Amino acid sequence: MRRFINYLKESYVELTKKVAWPSWDKLQNSAVVVMVASVILALVVLVIDFCIKHAVSAIYTL
Repeated sequence: MRRFINYLKESYVELTKKVAWPSWDKLQNSAVVVMVASVILALVVLVIDFCIKHAVSAIYTL
């Protein structure tokens, strides 16, 4: 039990003293980049799905 408590204490010290947390502005910028990248990836998947759907549809109507 003592090892677990020591682990919790060391983890707390590391998170509060040693970790370099990003600023609020950097965090917001990163969130915007992730959202834009997600939308672009979703659009790429949509286009690929649309193309495959029509290609398969064309093959089956032959």
